[in-house]
Amino acid sequence: MAGKTVNILGIRGLPPAHGGFETFAGQLAPYLRDKGWQVNVYCQLEPHGDGRVQDDFEDDWHGIHRIHFGSRRPSSAGSISFDWRSVRDAARRGGVNLVLGYNTAVFCLYLRARGRPVVMNMDGVEWRRPKWPLHVKAWLYCNEFVGAHMANVPVADHPEIARHLRRHGCFRAEIIPYGADRVELASSAPVEALGLAAGNYLVSIARIEPENSILEIVKAFSSRLRQTRLVVLGQFSPDNMYHRAVQAAASSQVVFPGAIYEKSVVEALRFHALAYLHGHQVGGTNPSLVEALGAGNAVIAHRNRFNHWVAGEGQFYFADEAELIDILDRLDPTGVSTQVARERSAARHAADFTLDRVNGRYEALLARFAS
Repeated sequence: MAGKTVNILGIRGLPPAHGGFETFAGQLAPYLRDKGWQVNVYCQLEPHGDGRVQDDFEDDWHGIHRIHFGSRRPSSAGSISFDWRSVRDAARRGGVNLVLGYNTAVFCLYLRARGRPVVMNMDGVEWRRPKWPLHVKAWLYCNEFVGAHMANVPVADHPEIARHLRRHGCFRAEIIPYGADRVELASSAPVEALGLAAGNYLVSIARIEPENSILEIVKAFSSRLRQTRLVVLGQFSPDNMYHRAVQAAASSQVVFPGAIYEKSVVEALRFHALAYLHGHQVGGTNPSLVEALGAGNAVIAHRNRFNHWVAGEGQFYFADEAELIDILDRLDPTGVSTQVARERSAARHAADFTLDRVNGRYEALLARFAS
Protein backbone atom coordinates (compact mmCIF):
# COMPACT_ATOMS: atom_id res chain seq x y z
CA MET A 1 0.00 0.00 0.00
CA ALA A 2 3.05 2.29 -0.05
CA GLY A 3 2.49 5.55 -1.85
CA LYS A 4 -1.31 5.51 -1.68
CA THR A 5 -3.12 8.61 -0.46
CA VAL A 6 -6.61 9.15 0.92
CA ASN A 7 -8.22 12.48 1.76
CA ILE A 8 -11.01 12.27 4.36
CA LEU A 9 -13.59 15.05 4.02
CA GLY A 10 -16.98 15.84 5.52
CA ILE A 11 -16.17 15.71 9.25
CA ARG A 12 -15.33 18.32 11.89
CA GLY A 13 -11.90 16.76 12.38
CA LEU A 14 -9.76 14.52 14.56
CA PRO A 15 -9.57 13.61 17.38
CA PRO A 16 -13.29 12.78 17.31
CA ALA A 17 -15.41 15.13 19.39
CA HIS A 18 -18.70 15.55 17.61
CA GLY A 19 -20.60 12.59 16.16
CA GLY A 20 -20.64 9.23 14.42
CA PHE A 21 -18.66 10.22 11.33
CA GLU A 22 -15.85 11.61 13.49
CA THR A 23 -15.80 8.37 15.50
CA PHE A 24 -15.65 6.36 12.28
CA ALA A 25 -12.82 8.49 10.86
CA GLY A 26 -10.97 8.13 14.17
CA GLN A 27 -11.04 4.35 13.67
CA LEU A 28 -10.36 4.16 9.93
CA ALA A 29 -7.58 6.75 9.66
CA PRO A 30 -5.13 4.95 12.02
CA TYR A 31 -5.95 1.64 10.34
CA LEU A 32 -5.05 3.04 6.91
CA ARG A 33 -1.95 4.73 8.34
CA ASP A 34 -0.75 1.39 9.71
CA LYS A 35 -1.34 -0.18 6.29
CA GLY A 36 1.05 2.32 4.72
CA TRP A 37 -1.39 4.96 3.46
CA GLN A 38 -0.80 8.70 3.51
CA VAL A 39 -3.94 9.90 5.32
CA ASN A 40 -5.04 13.54 5.07
CA VAL A 41 -7.95 14.66 7.25
CA TYR A 42 -9.68 18.03 6.90
CA CYS A 43 -10.48 19.72 10.23
CA GLN A 44 -12.78 22.68 10.81
CA LEU A 45 -11.56 25.50 13.03
CA GLU A 46 -14.31 26.96 15.19
CA PRO A 47 -14.47 30.72 15.87
CA HIS A 48 -13.39 31.94 19.29
CA GLY A 49 -15.97 33.48 21.61
CA ASP A 50 -15.14 36.96 20.29
CA GLY A 51 -15.58 35.85 16.68
CA ARG A 52 -11.88 35.58 15.83
CA VAL A 53 -10.82 32.59 13.74
CA GLN A 54 -7.42 30.97 14.01
CA ASP A 55 -5.25 31.10 10.90
CA ASP A 56 -5.27 28.04 8.65
CA PHE A 57 -2.53 25.54 9.40
CA GLU A 58 -1.43 21.95 8.85
CA ASP A 59 0.02 19.50 11.36
CA ASP A 60 0.54 15.80 12.02
CA TRP A 61 -1.42 13.92 14.67
CA HIS A 62 -0.32 10.37 15.45
CA GLY A 63 1.00 9.95 11.92
CA ILE A 64 -2.13 11.41 10.29
CA HIS A 65 -1.81 14.68 8.38
CA ARG A 66 -4.42 17.27 9.34
CA ILE A 67 -5.40 20.31 7.27
CA HIS A 68 -7.19 22.95 9.34
CA PHE A 69 -9.49 25.54 7.75
CA GLY A 70 -11.66 28.10 9.53
CA SER A 71 -14.53 30.38 8.59
CA ARG A 72 -15.93 33.53 10.14
CA ARG A 73 -19.39 32.62 8.93
CA PRO A 74 -21.75 31.25 11.59
CA SER A 75 -22.95 27.64 12.02
CA SER A 76 -24.14 25.98 8.78
CA ALA A 77 -22.78 28.69 6.49
CA GLY A 78 -19.36 28.21 8.07
CA SER A 79 -19.52 24.44 7.54
CA ILE A 80 -20.48 24.90 3.88
CA SER A 81 -17.55 27.27 3.38
CA PHE A 82 -15.25 24.78 5.09
CA ASP A 83 -16.44 21.95 2.83
CA TRP A 84 -15.83 24.01 -0.32
CA ARG A 85 -12.30 24.93 0.74
CA SER A 86 -11.59 21.30 1.64
CA VAL A 87 -12.75 20.08 -1.78
CA ARG A 88 -10.60 22.63 -3.62
CA ASP A 89 -7.55 21.70 -1.56
CA ALA A 90 -8.12 17.96 -2.01
CA ALA A 91 -8.26 18.40 -5.78
CA ARG A 92 -4.78 19.92 -5.59
CA ARG A 93 -3.32 17.12 -3.48
CA GLY A 94 -4.51 14.14 -5.50
CA GLY A 95 -5.31 10.72 -4.07
CA VAL A 96 -8.71 9.10 -3.52
CA ASN A 97 -11.30 11.19 -1.68
CA LEU A 98 -13.44 9.60 1.02
CA VAL A 99 -16.36 11.96 1.65
CA LEU A 100 -18.40 11.25 4.78
CA GLY A 101 -21.93 12.47 4.17
CA TYR A 102 -23.56 14.10 1.16
CA ASN A 103 -24.58 17.45 2.64
CA THR A 104 -22.42 19.37 0.14
CA ALA A 105 -22.10 16.70 -2.57
CA VAL A 106 -22.48 19.31 -5.31
CA PHE A 107 -18.99 20.59 -4.44
CA CYS A 108 -17.54 17.16 -5.24
CA LEU A 109 -18.46 17.68 -8.89
CA TYR A 110 -15.32 19.84 -8.88
CA LEU A 111 -13.26 16.81 -7.81
CA ARG A 112 -14.75 14.66 -10.55
CA ALA A 113 -14.18 17.42 -13.12
CA ARG A 114 -10.52 17.40 -12.12
CA GLY A 115 -10.39 13.60 -12.59
CA ARG A 116 -10.26 12.87 -8.86
CA PRO A 117 -12.06 9.74 -7.59
CA VAL A 118 -14.77 10.09 -4.94
CA VAL A 119 -16.04 7.42 -2.56
CA MET A 120 -19.02 8.86 -0.66
CA ASN A 121 -20.71 7.51 2.46
CA MET A 122 -24.37 8.35 1.85
CA ASP A 123 -25.31 8.56 5.55
CA GLY A 124 -29.02 8.32 6.42
CA VAL A 125 -31.94 9.88 4.56
CA GLU A 126 -31.09 13.31 5.95
CA TRP A 127 -33.74 15.28 4.07
CA ARG A 128 -36.52 13.31 5.77
CA ARG A 129 -35.53 14.38 9.28
CA PRO A 130 -38.38 16.41 10.86
CA LYS A 131 -36.02 18.99 12.36
CA TRP A 132 -35.10 20.54 9.00
CA PRO A 133 -37.09 23.44 7.50
CA LEU A 134 -38.28 23.09 3.92
CA HIS A 135 -35.39 24.93 2.25
CA VAL A 136 -32.82 22.76 4.08
CA LYS A 137 -34.71 19.59 3.09
CA ALA A 138 -34.63 20.74 -0.54
CA TRP A 139 -30.87 21.37 -0.34
CA LEU A 140 -30.24 17.95 1.21
CA TYR A 141 -32.50 16.17 -1.28
CA CYS A 142 -30.62 17.69 -4.22
CA ASN A 143 -27.26 16.82 -2.70
CA GLU A 144 -28.31 13.24 -2.01
CA PHE A 145 -29.27 12.84 -5.67
CA VAL A 146 -26.02 14.40 -6.88
CA GLY A 147 -23.90 12.36 -4.46
CA ALA A 148 -25.50 9.04 -5.37
CA HIS A 149 -24.98 9.60 -9.10
CA MET A 150 -21.71 11.54 -9.04
CA ALA A 151 -19.56 9.38 -6.73
CA ASN A 152 -17.42 6.64 -8.23
CA VAL A 153 -18.87 4.45 -5.47
CA PRO A 154 -21.65 5.50 -3.08
CA VAL A 155 -21.44 3.59 0.21
CA ALA A 156 -24.61 2.65 2.10
CA ASP A 157 -24.11 1.80 5.76
CA HIS A 158 -27.33 -0.24 5.90
CA PRO A 159 -29.36 -2.40 3.45
CA GLU A 160 -32.32 -0.02 3.81
CA ILE A 161 -30.17 2.89 2.67
CA ALA A 162 -29.08 0.89 -0.38
CA ARG A 163 -32.74 0.12 -1.17
CA HIS A 164 -33.59 3.80 -0.81
CA LEU A 165 -30.85 4.74 -3.27
CA ARG A 166 -32.04 2.10 -5.75
CA ARG A 167 -35.53 3.61 -5.65
CA HIS A 168 -33.89 6.86 -6.77
CA GLY A 169 -32.03 5.24 -9.65
CA CYS A 170 -28.66 4.50 -7.99
CA PHE A 171 -27.76 0.81 -8.37
CA ARG A 172 -24.02 1.07 -7.67
CA ALA A 173 -24.04 1.43 -3.88
CA GLU A 174 -21.88 -0.92 -1.82
CA ILE A 175 -23.10 -1.83 1.67
CA ILE A 176 -20.48 -1.37 4.38
CA PRO A 177 -21.75 -0.80 7.95
CA TYR A 178 -19.83 0.77 10.80
CA GLY A 179 -17.59 -1.22 13.13
CA ALA A 180 -16.63 -1.04 16.78
CA ASP A 181 -14.15 -2.56 19.19
CA ARG A 182 -15.19 -5.57 21.22
CA VAL A 183 -15.13 -4.45 24.85
CA GLU A 184 -14.61 -7.41 27.18
CA LEU A 185 -13.23 -5.56 30.18
CA ALA A 186 -13.51 -1.99 31.46
CA SER A 187 -12.67 -0.24 34.70
CA SER A 188 -15.63 0.64 36.89
CA ALA A 189 -13.86 3.79 38.17
CA PRO A 190 -15.45 6.18 35.61
CA VAL A 191 -18.86 4.78 36.50
CA GLU A 192 -18.30 5.20 40.22
CA ALA A 193 -16.98 8.74 39.65
CA LEU A 194 -20.46 9.65 38.40
CA GLY A 195 -22.05 8.21 41.53
CA LEU A 196 -23.29 5.09 39.75
CA ALA A 197 -23.13 1.41 40.65
CA ALA A 198 -22.04 -1.06 37.97
CA GLY A 199 -24.98 -3.04 36.60
CA ASN A 200 -27.55 -0.77 38.22
CA TYR A 201 -28.18 1.89 35.57
CA LEU A 202 -29.38 2.30 31.99
CA VAL A 203 -27.49 4.48 29.53
CA SER A 204 -28.48 6.55 26.49
CA ILE A 205 -25.76 8.04 24.24
CA ALA A 206 -27.11 10.30 21.50
CA ARG A 207 -27.61 13.83 20.30
CA ILE A 208 -30.47 15.39 22.22
CA GLU A 209 -32.96 15.62 19.37
CA PRO A 210 -36.66 14.66 19.02
CA GLU A 211 -35.96 11.99 16.39
CA ASN A 212 -33.77 10.17 18.93
CA SER A 213 -36.72 9.78 21.35
CA ILE A 214 -34.81 11.30 24.26
CA LEU A 215 -37.91 12.90 25.78
CA GLU A 216 -39.89 9.65 25.51
CA ILE A 217 -37.03 7.74 27.14
CA VAL A 218 -36.74 10.17 30.05
CA LYS A 219 -40.52 10.36 30.58
CA ALA A 220 -40.93 6.57 30.48
CA PHE A 221 -38.12 6.02 32.95
CA SER A 222 -39.34 8.83 35.22
CA SER A 223 -42.96 7.63 35.21
CA ARG A 224 -42.38 5.79 38.48
CA LEU A 225 -39.77 5.11 41.13
CA ARG A 226 -37.08 2.74 39.77
CA GLN A 227 -34.49 0.56 41.44
CA THR A 228 -32.01 1.66 38.78
CA ARG A 229 -30.81 5.02 37.41
CA LEU A 230 -30.77 6.46 33.91
CA VAL A 231 -27.69 8.15 32.45
CA VAL A 232 -28.34 10.45 29.45
CA LEU A 233 -25.13 11.42 27.69
CA GLY A 234 -25.38 14.41 25.37
CA GLN A 235 -24.85 18.13 25.14
CA PHE A 236 -27.69 20.25 26.54
CA SER A 237 -28.23 23.94 25.80
CA PRO A 238 -30.39 26.15 28.03
CA ASP A 239 -31.54 28.01 24.89
CA ASN A 240 -33.00 24.85 23.31
CA MET A 241 -36.68 24.30 24.07
CA TYR A 242 -36.49 20.54 23.53
CA HIS A 243 -33.47 20.25 25.82
CA ARG A 244 -35.33 22.11 28.54
CA ALA A 245 -38.34 19.80 28.14
CA VAL A 246 -36.15 16.70 28.53
CA GLN A 247 -34.56 17.99 31.72
CA ALA A 248 -37.90 19.12 33.14
CA ALA A 249 -39.37 15.64 32.60
CA ALA A 250 -36.56 13.90 34.49
CA SER A 251 -36.93 12.41 37.93
CA SER A 252 -34.13 12.65 40.49
CA GLN A 253 -32.93 9.23 39.29
CA VAL A 254 -31.87 10.62 35.90
CA VAL A 255 -28.24 11.73 35.51
CA PHE A 256 -27.13 14.28 32.88
CA PRO A 257 -23.30 14.21 32.74
CA GLY A 258 -23.14 16.20 29.49
CA ALA A 259 -21.30 15.16 26.34
CA ILE A 260 -18.40 12.82 27.06
CA TYR A 261 -15.93 11.94 24.29
CA GLU A 262 -13.18 10.26 26.30
CA LYS A 263 -13.18 6.73 24.91
CA SER A 264 -12.31 4.91 28.14
CA VAL A 265 -15.14 6.65 30.03
CA VAL A 266 -17.76 5.97 27.35
CA GLU A 267 -16.68 2.33 27.06
CA ALA A 268 -16.94 1.91 30.83
CA LEU A 269 -20.43 3.45 30.89
CA ARG A 270 -21.58 1.05 28.20
CA PHE A 271 -19.84 -2.04 29.56
CA HIS A 272 -21.21 -1.73 33.09
CA ALA A 273 -24.75 -0.70 32.11
CA LEU A 274 -27.74 -2.93 32.74
CA ALA A 275 -28.93 -2.03 29.23
CA TYR A 276 -28.36 0.48 26.46
CA LEU A 277 -31.32 2.66 25.38
CA HIS A 278 -31.40 3.59 21.70
CA GLY A 279 -34.28 5.79 20.58
CA HIS A 280 -33.16 6.64 17.04
CA GLN A 281 -36.15 6.60 14.71
CA VAL A 282 -34.41 7.28 11.38
CA GLY A 283 -31.04 6.70 9.76
CA GLY A 284 -29.00 3.68 8.78
CA THR A 285 -26.49 1.80 10.90
CA ASN A 286 -25.91 4.00 13.94
CA PRO A 287 -22.33 3.84 15.31
CA SER A 288 -23.49 4.19 18.92
CA LEU A 289 -25.73 1.14 18.56
CA VAL A 290 -22.87 -0.85 17.02
CA GLU A 291 -20.64 0.16 19.94
CA ALA A 292 -23.32 -1.08 22.35
CA LEU A 293 -23.26 -4.46 20.61
CA GLY A 294 -19.47 -4.51 20.92
CA ALA A 295 -19.80 -3.89 24.65
CA GLY A 296 -22.21 -6.83 24.96
CA ASN A 297 -25.11 -4.62 26.06
CA ALA A 298 -28.70 -5.69 26.28
CA VAL A 299 -30.39 -3.27 23.88
CA ILE A 300 -33.71 -1.46 24.29
CA ALA A 301 -34.30 0.20 20.91
CA HIS A 302 -36.98 2.03 19.00
CA ARG A 303 -38.75 -0.46 16.77
CA ASN A 304 -37.91 0.27 13.15
CA ARG A 305 -36.24 -1.51 10.24
CA PHE A 306 -32.93 0.28 10.77
CA ASN A 307 -32.43 -0.68 14.42
CA HIS A 308 -33.83 -4.19 14.03
CA TRP A 309 -31.36 -5.12 11.28
CA VAL A 310 -28.43 -3.86 13.36
CA ALA A 311 -29.32 -5.24 16.79
CA GLY A 312 -31.13 -8.35 15.56
CA GLU A 313 -33.33 -10.77 17.43
CA GLY A 314 -33.36 -11.24 21.18
CA GLN A 315 -33.37 -7.52 22.07
CA PHE A 316 -36.15 -5.29 23.41
CA TYR A 317 -38.04 -2.97 21.04
CA PHE A 318 -40.56 -0.20 21.69
CA ALA A 319 -42.82 1.84 19.44
CA ASP A 320 -43.94 4.47 21.94
CA GLU A 321 -43.62 5.66 25.51
CA ALA A 322 -46.22 3.21 26.86
CA GLU A 323 -44.43 0.21 25.40
CA LEU A 324 -41.12 1.45 26.76
CA ILE A 325 -42.63 1.77 30.25
CA ASP A 326 -43.74 -1.85 30.01
CA ILE A 327 -40.23 -2.98 29.02
CA LEU A 328 -38.63 -1.02 31.86
CA ASP A 329 -41.14 -2.43 34.35
CA ARG A 330 -40.32 -5.99 33.29
CA LEU A 331 -36.55 -5.61 32.92
CA ASP A 332 -34.84 -8.11 35.22
CA PRO A 333 -31.05 -7.77 35.62
CA THR A 334 -30.70 -11.50 36.37
CA GLY A 335 -33.46 -12.72 34.05
CA VAL A 336 -32.98 -15.09 31.13
CA SER A 337 -34.15 -12.56 28.52
CA THR A 338 -31.60 -9.98 29.63
CA GLN A 339 -28.77 -12.51 29.54
CA VAL A 340 -29.88 -13.74 26.12
CA ALA A 341 -29.88 -10.15 24.85
CA ARG A 342 -26.27 -9.69 25.99
CA GLU A 343 -25.17 -12.91 24.29
CA ARG A 344 -27.00 -11.99 21.09
CA SER A 345 -25.32 -8.57 21.07
CA ALA A 346 -21.84 -10.09 21.26
CA ALA A 347 -22.68 -12.59 18.53
CA ARG A 348 -24.19 -9.93 16.25
CA HIS A 349 -21.11 -7.76 16.67
CA ALA A 350 -18.75 -10.64 15.87
CA ALA A 351 -20.70 -11.53 12.73
CA ASP A 352 -20.78 -8.15 10.97
CA PHE A 353 -19.40 -5.23 12.97
CA THR A 354 -15.79 -5.91 13.98
CA LEU A 355 -13.40 -3.06 13.19
CA ASP A 356 -10.99 -5.23 11.21
CA ARG A 357 -13.80 -6.46 8.98
CA VAL A 358 -15.25 -3.00 8.30
CA ASN A 359 -11.94 -1.16 7.95
CA GLY A 360 -10.63 -3.92 5.66
CA ARG A 361 -13.61 -3.52 3.35
CA TYR A 362 -13.09 0.24 3.18
CA GLU A 363 -9.39 -0.19 2.43
CA ALA A 364 -10.13 -2.63 -0.38
CA LEU A 365 -12.65 -0.19 -1.86
CA LEU A 366 -10.31 2.82 -1.62
CA ALA A 367 -7.42 0.81 -3.12
CA ARG A 368 -9.41 0.37 -6.32
CA PHE A 369 -9.12 4.11 -6.98
CA ALA A 370 -5.95 5.16 -5.18
CA SER A 371 -3.38 4.74 -7.92
